[in-house]
Amino acid sequence: DMDLERLLRRSLAHGGDFSELYMETRTGTSIVCEAHRIEKFLVTKECGIGLRVVMGDRSAYAYTNDPGSLDELADTVASAVRSGRFEGDISLARRPTASMVLSRIDPVTVDPTAKIALVKRAEDAAWGMDGSVVQVKVMYGDGARNVFIANSRGFIAEDGRDSVIFVVQGIVARDSLMETGYEPVGGSRGFELLEEIPPEAIAEKAISRALRTIRARKAPGGIMPVVLSSEAGGTMVHEAIGHGLEADLAGEGLSVYSGMIGKQVASPSVTVIDDGSIPGLRGSMGCDDEGTPSERTILVENGTLKGFMTDLITSHKFGYPLTGNGRRETYRHRPIPRMSNTMILPGELNPEEIIRKADSGIFVKKMGGGQVNTVTGDFVFNVAEGYLIEHGTLGEPIRGATLIGNGPKILGSIEHVGSDLGYGIGTCGKDGQGVPVADAQPTLLIPEITVGGEVQNE
Repeated sequence: DMDLERLLRRSLAHGGDFSELYMETRTGTSIVCEAHRIEKFLVTKECGIGLRVVMGDRSAYAYTNDPGSLDELADTVASAVRSGRFEGDISLARRPTASMVLSRIDPVTVDPTAKIALVKRAEDAAWGMDGSVVQVKVMYGDGARNVFIANSRGFIAEDGRDSVIFVVQGIVARDSLMETGYEPVGGSRGFELLEEIPPEAIAEKAISRALRTIRARKAPGGIMPVVLSSEAGGTMVHEAIGHGLEADLAGEGLSVYSGMIGKQVASPSVTVIDDGSIPGLRGSMGCDDEGTPSERTILVENGTLKGFMTDLITSHKFGYPLTGNGRRETYRHRPIPRMSNTMILPGELNPEEIIRKADSGIFVKKMGGGQVNTVTGDFVFNVAEGYLIEHGTLGEPIRGATLIGNGPKILGSIEHVGSDLGYGIGTCGKDGQGVPVADAQPTLLIPEITVGGEVQNE
């Protein structure tokens, strides 16, 4: 039993605006199977505590996994501040948080052999699909994480976060060509997720994608219409606009969206939200890692920039509302503004209608990796699965396409927004920290974008 109020006060011995204790316990299993053998089977259990003192926009942070050294930890963070003493009372009250986990079968209760059996099923299915499969990697992970936050501003918050993730990656080779197929499934879910979506189905999706692409013709290059399928996942929203709307980048002038609140930054048909309060999604949580309740934050409404994603420091420093986006990878990291589940909201149009309106160009069914420069908004994305659009219908598959463009420009040009919504999942990296995220988008028509491929001779 810790005397939380005493610890928080001790860490404010030399002043500061507030102090915060973050405690986390996590257990998890990770399995990696490659080249027909289990390369890794790891069960981890860890508990740690971080203490932070914040003054203005600066903070001192220290952490330990030894509960006996908390006084020393408090003295360490206190010694970083030299602004007098903290005067005032610290009286902690519990903040209610709702769980965002949808779980029927707790993965902790599942026998490890059952987890390995799922991995083997996916692997067998992948190898059995075609003689051209040369490499298969299957990854399973589950985790139960409990976070506890006490803040000298007078509140305690606690949140339980369980997750499951299952990934199949395969490489197929034909002649001198190689193609990779990748398919992840996961969320704030229990083990039953892999009953709903069997491992064979995940393997089949990954390998089929690689097989389709390796048989495909090379993508045409040039400027043309592109339809992004809802199945493409929200890579575009995550990279092209999401990072630029995190308040640390935006507030410091390191984002193309800095100083743009109230201005038109996208076409009137585009509304972008970040919402950590949708049960079951990979980026969902009852509260963020500073104890602020998760919420639905409207970032862009009908094309107009409404706000940024904040944590306690950026909200105070720049005067933006607090949105519950302060996230950290573990107790070893200090919180920073991060996305949770970021999405472009659906519109009115039937997805088939959007392909008809494009008439020609490229249909992107699945995005690959990409990178973005948050200062300029310029991006490059690989297309993992794409098709030609000919006379308003889907044509043959293509390979080797990249999308090259500028986030604000593309968002400003989106003409049509579909009535569907498809999710992608991932682990987002920033400042050396990875956190689980989801992104989503409807089918979108971009009237013109540069496609890297083969230049067509007229």
